[in-house]
Amino acid sequence: MSTSLYPLASFPQIEKTPSREDGIPDDLEGDLRAYGCKLIHEAGILLKQNQVGVATAQILFQRFWFVTSMKQFGIGDIGMGALYLASKLEECPIRIRDLINVYDLLLQRKAHIRAQGIASKLASSSTQTRSEFNYTPMSYFGNTFYDLKDAVVVAEMQILKRLGFNLTVVLPYNTLVNYLRVLGLTSREDVCTKAWGYLNDALQTPVYALYSVPTIVCAAILLTTRHLGIALPSAPENCWWELFDAEWDDLWSVCGYITCLYRAQTLEDHTRVMGMVAKKGVRQWLEEQRPPGGEIR
Repeated sequence: MSTSLYPLASFPQIEKTPSREDGIPDDLEGDLRAYGCKLIHEAGILLKQNQVGVATAQILFQRFWFVTSMKQFGIGDIGMGALYLASKLEECPIRIRDLINVYDLLLQRKAHIRAQGIASKLASSSTQTRSEFNYTPMSYFGNTFYDLKDAVVVAEMQILKRLGFNLTVVLPYNTLVNYLRVLGLTSREDVCTKAWGYLNDALQTPVYALYSVPTIVCAAILLTTRHLGIALPSAPENCWWELFDAEWDDLWSVCGYITCLYRAQTLEDHTRVMGMVAKKGVRQWLEEQRPPGGEIR
């Protein structure tokens, strides 16, 4: 990570992340990043964690994968570690036992959905039956709980170590309110809500580790105004985003990252990502892509 006050990924890290060096394609890495952040978000809701803690965890999660490969650590473990660490940083602590129980519930449910998806793919529509999900709580005295507890502690330690203890996080919400006030859009509730939503969706992408907060906020406003048909000055000599020191190319790139989240995904894409929450699943997938006696294709 860079040595600036607000850490951003360096050009070599952006050009080729550790995961890509290990053979994970760019699109699959992006899907795994987004899925890991979704798990953090869902866990935060079940734990009644505030948005500040959840957003901080998602940003730390995204930064981690610019210095570490998904072949070394699972997105599930790092997601738990990031959420646990963020709860301390933002002074909204959560119990490690509650965190483990919630993640166990989520992962069991995802495994059930994945199994249902595979079954529906193999069976014909006429014979397809869907079973309800029944959660089986883990034993507090069994090995599973203590293994997950150790995984959280190791993940938290690795995040601190590999990010060099540089955990500075600047969230975009105050900046958004100020920019909308300058542009005279605070009276439009639909504008505020949609722009806020775009900022939250952007947490599933790496943009908070690539661009400054003003650029990301301007991109959210650009998407909002384009979607709602609101005209803002955009002539070459009078561009509204230049008021906030944002560059057009950076804005367009951030918009691209966000809109890619809304693309249609196949059932195969969903089940593939669900099966790669742990590093074991990632390594198994890499082995399947490797032809006998050859390189990963």
